[in-house]
Amino acid sequence: MSATRRARVRAAAKINLDLRVLARRPDGYHELRTILQTISLADTLDIAFTPGRKTTIALEDRLAIPDNLVLRAARLAMEAMGAAGRVEMRLRKRIPLGAGLGGGSSDAAAVLLALPVLAGRAVGLRKLSELAGELGSDVPFFLLGGRAVGIGRGTELFPLPDGPPAQGVLVAPGVHVSTAEAYRALSARLTTESQQNKIFSFQSHTWNPSAVEAAANDFETVVFERHQRLAALKKRLLRAGARPALMTGSGSALFGLFRTGDEVSQAMESLGRGVPGLAGEEEAFRISLISRPRYRSMWWRALQEHITGRVWPPQSRHVR
Repeated sequence: MSATRRARVRAAAKINLDLRVLARRPDGYHELRTILQTISLADTLDIAFTPGRKTTIALEDRLAIPDNLVLRAARLAMEAMGAAGRVEMRLRKRIPLGAGLGGGSSDAAAVLLALPVLAGRAVGLRKLSELAGELGSDVPFFLLGGRAVGIGRGTELFPLPDGPPAQGVLVAPGVHVSTAEAYRALSARLTTESQQNKIFSFQSHTWNPSAVEAAANDFETVVFERHQRLAALKKRLLRAGARPALMTGSGSALFGLFRTGDEVSQAMESLGRGVPGLAGEEEAFRISLISRPRYRSMWWRALQEHITGRVWPPQSRHVR
């Protein structure tokens, strides 16, 4: 009987430390400028691989998410590797759905990173990035982690030096924001002058992480008009001392970063969210920024039984 190889990995969420929307591209998408950052909030994914003559893929997901990216990522990975066998996965969600935190994308990237290691196949970063790009715009970032600039559709990634360590509060209000509607509303307001100003401001924040006054998320303008509750939450984070306080992605989650852990505790108390999920549909989480070295170390620890050396992406010691 073939031995089953197992691993439990964490799929980290992301926030957008800055997000600018520019003109519509010829392919119908908008040109973006964004700063992506991995954070400590994470889903947990148990993956087991058993070599075999045919491929079966099963996922235990208590939320029964339709067309889960985890299944699509596993199918793509198995096809790319030319491998066969039984893939069994169990997903435990902690990252709120549809909140601009990239939870589904991170789960998919976790499969792309872990499954080749368990299957004993060598897959380079270029190939993994191609597979990630097929799954979604945010997926390639989670092959990188840390802090990075995303341009184009957000898939052209350039690693940035990690900023100073920071802790914060993340609030997921349980409000659904239509990304398509947000883009349409924002597109109607774009002008050549505003785009040029955005680029200058974005560059300032990109190369000086401490320049929090330059941080912005263009979606806030149109989303807050439709969902005033989100605007009120941002004001509460700012009053609690967050610098910056921003919405992430096209919403609906908001985050605030603070200088000390004591300030985070005080902010949680002032928000009245000492316990996640305590007040209605809103959830609040203490978070910290995950640097690129910390992100990779997290993966090496999770896969240490199956990898050789500390290289990136993790490489299987089972390769023959």
